[in-house]
Amino acid sequence: MSSGLVDAPPSEPSAPPRRHRHWLRWGIGIAVTVVLLAAGIAVGVAVKLNGNIKHIDVAADLGATRPPKVAGTAMNVLIVGSDQRDGKNAKYGHHITGERTDTIMLAHVSSKRDNAMVVSFPRDSLVQLPACRASGALPGQRPHLGMINESFNSGGIGCTWKTIESLTHIRIDHFVKVDFTGFKSMVDAVGGVQVCLPTPVNDKKALLRLPAGRQTLDGEQALGYVRARYSLGDGSDIGRIQRQQMFIASMVKKVMSGETLTNPAKLLSFLDAGTKAVTTDPDLTPGVMKDLAVSLQGLDAGRIRFITTPWHYSLTQPGRVEWVQPQAGKLFQIVAKDQSVDGVKGGQAKVGRTQIQVELRNGTWRSGLATEVAAFLEQRGYHIAKIGDSSKKPQPKTTVMYGANGETRVPTLTGDLLSSTTRQVPGARTNRLVLVVGDDWKGLKPQRADDTEAIKGFDATHDTCAA
Repeated sequence: MSSGLVDAPPSEPSAPPRRHRHWLRWGIGIAVTVVLLAAGIAVGVAVKLNGNIKHIDVAADLGATRPPKVAGTAMNVLIVGSDQRDGKNAKYGHHITGERTDTIMLAHVSSKRDNAMVVSFPRDSLVQLPACRASGALPGQRPHLGMINESFNSGGIGCTWKTIESLTHIRIDHFVKVDFTGFKSMVDAVGGVQVCLPTPVNDKKALLRLPAGRQTLDGEQALGYVRARYSLGDGSDIGRIQRQQMFIASMVKKVMSGETLTNPAKLLSFLDAGTKAVTTDPDLTPGVMKDLAVSLQGLDAGRIRFITTPWHYSLTQPGRVEWVQPQAGKLFQIVAKDQSVDGVKGGQAKVGRTQIQVELRNGTWRSGLATEVAAFLEQRGYHIAKIGDSSKKPQPKTTVMYGANGETRVPTLTGDLLSSTTRQVPGARTNRLVLVVGDDWKGLKPQRADDTEAIKGFDATHDTCAA
C-alpha cells in the first residue's frame, strides 16, 4: 500500500543492526488483562475465574532490601511473557526446554484510579543485574552487567521482579505471566483487534500472511503480528515494542468503547480466557482484580499511557541498548511517587515524537543510510513505518514530505534535523511523514538534557489507522 505521498520502492538491501532472533517480545496479553480489567468484572464469576489462575509464590526470592511503598494504594504489576514451546505452544518454533521472556513491562495504576501507565523495558537493555538465589533447576544469578532478560533465565520470575525493583526503585506489588495460546484466546474473545499495515506481510517465521491496509486480526493473526520482527517496520526490536504497544492501545479502545462491556457473554469469555492464560503471585486473585476494576470504572482511554524506557544504542556493545539518563530515572521516580507524566515539562513540540510515524527513503547512493537514520530517529521516539529507496537518485536535498493530515507533525521532525526542506503533497491520504534523505544529509541536532518528551509516550486513543 502506498503511503499516499510517494510510491513504495523495493526495500533497501541493507539489514538492520544484528540482534538476537528471539521471536517474541511478550506480555501484550497480560498487559491487556491488567489494564483492561479496569473496564469491569462481573462479581458473580469470581469463583470460576479464581479456579482458572495458576500461582507461584516468589516472596523468598525478593530479598530483605526492597524499595519502600511510597503510595500505599497505587498498584504496580510486573508483566512478563513466556516463550514456552511445549504442549499447545509447540507449533510456534523448535521445541526448547524450559521458557524465556523477551518482554518485560510494568503496569502502574494510580492511587486515585484516574490514570494508568504501561512502561516497557527493552529486552536488549544493558543493565546492572543483582544477585538472585538458585531455585529448582535454575542456577541463580551473580551480580554483573548484562542483558535485562537474563534474570528470567537465571532465576525465574522472582529474579526478574528483584531486578526491576533494583533498577527502578519502584515497589512492585504483583506479577503476571502469559503464554502464546492464552494471548490468542483473549483476542478471539473480544472479536479481534483492528490494525493497519503499510505494506503486505508474508512472514513464515511468524506464521503471518496479511494484505496491506486496515483490518481486524483474529487471535492467530494477532499472535503473528506481535511476534513478527523483520517483515514489519525497520526490523528492530524497539520497533516491535512500539507495534505491540499500539496493538494494546487498539484492544483497550475496543473493550472500553462498550462493545465488550455491554455484552455480558463476550465480557465473561474475555475474562475467562484472560485468567486461564496467566500465572500470578498468590495475592493477585480475581477478587483483587474485581476490586481494582470497580474502582477504575469510567477511566478514560486517554488516561492510559504507553511508554518505553528512554534508551539509545550502546557504543560499546553493538545491538544492545542503554538507558538514557536523567530521563529514565525521572520516569521511574514519577511511577514510584505515583505522579503523572502530564505535568512533565520539557516537551519540544506540539505533537510528540511517539505519535509520529515516519517512512524513510534513501535518496543517495550511500548504502544503508536510511537504516542508519531510522535508528537515530527511533532513539528519539519516532515510529518507523518502513524503509526503502527513493524512486529517483540522487536527491540533492533532504526533504520531509507530508499531506494535509500530517502538517502538524512536520515541525516536530524538522526541529530534530540539522538541515531539511519540506514539501506538501496534494491529495495525500495519510498523516505519516516521508523523510527522503538527500546528499546534503547532516544528521540530527544534539538532544537537550532537559528534553523529556520520551517519557510522555502516547495514550490509548492513539489511532494508527487515522487518515
